[in-house]
Amino acid sequence: MAVGETRALVWRHGVCSVQALGAMVGPTTFLLPDGRPVSPFHVAPWFDETGVLAGGGLIAGLRGEWPCVPFGYPMPVEDFPPEWQAAMAGEGTPGEVHGYSSNHDWRFAQAGEGAIALAIDYPEAEPVARLERVIRPDPAAAALDFELTIHARRATREPLALHGCFRLPEATGGARLVPGRFATGRTHPGRVEPGAPLFAADRRFDRLEAVPALDGGTVDAAALPFAGPVEELLQLDGIDGSFELHNTAEGYAMRFTWDAGVLPSVLLWYSNRGRAMAPWNGRHLCIGIEPLCSPFGLSPDTARAENPIAREGTATAVALDPDAPLTIRYRIEVAPL
Repeated sequence: MAVGETRALVWRHGVCSVQALGAMVGPTTFLLPDGRPVSPFHVAPWFDETGVLAGGGLIAGLRGEWPCVPFGYPMPVEDFPPEWQAAMAGEGTPGEVHGYSSNHDWRFAQAGEGAIALAIDYPEAEPVARLERVIRPDPAAAALDFELTIHARRATREPLALHGCFRLPEATGGARLVPGRFATGRTHPGRVEPGAPLFAADRRFDRLEAVPALDGGTVDAAALPFAGPVEELLQLDGIDGSFELHNTAEGYAMRFTWDAGVLPSVLLWYSNRGRAMAPWNGRHLCIGIEPLCSPFGLSPDTARAENPIAREGTATAVALDPDAPLTIRYRIEVAPL
């Protein structure tokens, strides 16, 4: 199996599974106080298709939530306005999409009772030496607490992200995005997917309910899923470290909280049946809620450069010190609406 080993943990408020590939949280069921089971994490529809699994890498096991170190990948420079092209001019050799750890198996490590721990060593040429990850269900709540520790091999600046992928109901408008306080909303400065755009490029907004649209109006980008095919990205900078997804069709809320001092933005990946190529085949439906320090998940070189987001005061790369490992703590919980 391309996704490698999988382990599961049962506790009073649910069942959580984690796969070796990417250390991704897989199918997880939480029990609400009234006894209802809810499963907020997404699993890609090709999860058991032999041809996709044989290819390995991130796409083979796409699901749930996992850390991306470094986060991002290059995009065609010509699709971007001049100020972004200048920041993207120093692109080096493309690495693995969303970092080495997103595309390879982690090893399961010793953990205390009631937790799952994993670790992965990076190749010697990489500035990052090792990642450690602990997933600990809250014994008193329908919640998971996470710790990610990054060990650097040498001083470096890297874009980082927590890549959350959450399931959406089938009914149009059956869920709602509820961000915490944020300073600036931005539409993607390039074109995410030529065949499925929705937002005007490189524009600002202050409410998800009124995002500049490609046709000149605005779009309520908080109401999901959309009726037609869409593949888009939005970034909210200066966010307070909290975000909720209200699944109104199923009567529950998911709340994601993290350290905004390290990850000052959140990227929203609208994967609304917008990608036609295999294995997506117009069937992939989820919302990515991704706390990050990065400019739209563009390449690590662009994240380290003086890009337009960094120039305006929002960090897009995190300084890592080989003598002081960085630990990021965060939480995902569910509750009735």
